[in-house]
Amino acid sequence: MAAPDDIAAVERALETLRATAEVLAAAGARDEALARYEEPKPVLGMIPRRPTMRPIGRAWRMGAVLLARDGSVWATGVSTRVAEPGRPQHHTASVEIRRAYRAAAIQGGFPVGETVNHGIEPIAIDERLIGGHGPLFVRDGEAWVRWGTDAPVSLARYLDDLADLLVHPPAGT
Repeated sequence: MAAPDDIAAVERALETLRATAEVLAAAGARDEALARYEEPKPVLGMIPRRPTMRPIGRAWRMGAVLLARDGSVWATGVSTRVAEPGRPQHHTASVEIRRAYRAAAIQGGFPVGETVNHGIEPIAIDERLIGGHGPLFVRDGEAWVRWGTDAPVSLARYLDDLADLLVHPPAGT
């Protein structure tokens, strides 16, 4: 059974996420596209079709998470800047994978220059956060964000800092 403090922390996390999304929306902060990478089945079982990215929404990049307008969050995955993919050049596998992602984004109708996040996973803001192992978790009555190898940071402080950067981006960005 979850401790009452932890359950309250989950509710506060949801409120904080929604409030941050409202601030970012009101400020017109730059958001990014969310997409699902799909490899369509062949036509007639043998004619291959090109992979595509299907739009699933927009969100603000908040470091370890992507924050949608409704306050829902996604764990970050792969970020692709849409550009003309060019032709295969038989470079390293990682270069060819990035080229294929750019081609799928173009195929999905994303405009050149857009940032598309794919390979993302939704994060449920409920009791599963308590003692969780993902980027967002609740412990000892507080919501935390785990980003990289650094020590966890309070969710409220983390969102405040990153929202401020999105609302007031440094000069030259």
